[in-house]
Amino acid sequence: MTSHVIVEADGGSRGNPGPAGYGAVVKDSDGQVLAERKESLGVVTNNVAEYNGLIAGLAAAAEVGASTVDVRMDSKLVVEQMSGRWKIKHPDMQPLAERAKELAGGFSRVKYEWIPRAQNSHADRLANEAMDAATGKPAAGRPGAATAGRATRVARQTAVRGPAAAERDSGATEAPAPKLPTRKPDRAAVGWTGARGTPTRLLLLRHGQTEMSALRRYSGRGDVPLTELGRSQVAAAAKRLAAMEGLVVDGEAVPIISSPLTRTKQTAQAVADALGGRVETHPGLIETDFGDWEGLTFAEAADRDPELHRSWLSDSAVPPPGGESFDVVHRRVRKARDELIAEHGGRTLVLVSHVTPIKTLLRMGLDAGPQLLFRLHLDLASLSIVEFYPDGNASVRLVNDTSHLA
Repeated sequence: MTSHVIVEADGGSRGNPGPAGYGAVVKDSDGQVLAERKESLGVVTNNVAEYNGLIAGLAAAAEVGASTVDVRMDSKLVVEQMSGRWKIKHPDMQPLAERAKELAGGFSRVKYEWIPRAQNSHADRLANEAMDAATGKPAAGRPGAATAGRATRVARQTAVRGPAAAERDSGATEAPAPKLPTRKPDRAAVGWTGARGTPTRLLLLRHGQTEMSALRRYSGRGDVPLTELGRSQVAAAAKRLAAMEGLVVDGEAVPIISSPLTRTKQTAQAVADALGGRVETHPGLIETDFGDWEGLTFAEAADRDPELHRSWLSDSAVPPPGGESFDVVHRRVRKARDELIAEHGGRTLVLVSHVTPIKTLLRMGLDAGPQLLFRLHLDLASLSIVEFYPDGNASVRLVNDTSHLA
């Protein structure tokens, strides 16, 4: 028997919801592995899988006779909810949290701590092995992982599944959210720029991979879903955002606002699941209408309309055939930005959109000309940050960050 143990747990799904699994490892104070747990869960969301990892880890800690437990996870949502600092509003999460609390009540003390994903690699590996099994892929686990004292099973009653996240919010009613405090101005930015007032901070997240983006084809209004890789990309981005400070205030997630297309709504839902929030859509965040070039590669469009394509690349007022010009997109996105600032001024917003609208918002923040659209590269599932101040000043804080995909 070991009086004090460390539980590291993780979970994930490839699709959110999608084929899911969890992993958990119990260690003693010296880091010696006492027990491992992993299991495939069928089709559930990331958060359901993460909670099941916690439940399995606590159950395993009880089996080895622990009296005190330090739980370490890279899920900010689970750690904050189990610590009592964030509300548990979604019905999927409530029975999971209750089961975890029941198990935690059997110990004299349980402490919850958030850790970076890199420090949770053992549980992450187990969770990925379980997800591989759920999708029929061969697991790449190390030999001997299923030896005595490192059992890979967990009693089925410790796993509580919830419905898909898309079904979770339909018809749900909640009490009106309390008025949330606005952000304080960044003194460093104010000192260097002379900006006044509290800025509206926009976290700009590009959607994950689709079949069109994988083939490098113009993808505007065509409503294509994320690929499996795209779903993995947005799950990583969602974990990144969940670990950032200030995106949940008094248990309420910041507004998460998406383009109305499927690929962005899927991306935004992953973020909402990670933060415990909900997705709104705004038509102003939709991608450029590429008209007759939709679905073509750069070379195919240039071959089809050589003169027009050359003009389009040098003049933001020129539209594709049957589409909209970048000048039209600029006016549309500026209107959307102004509307969002009018409604949410002084707060942080997560905006999930596409290449052109995100570049356009960054262009506004830099007060740059339209050539920026052709010289700035944005990767799939990349994060950029721009702040707009009430006095008209702006500050671009981050551009095309993909560190969460490493």
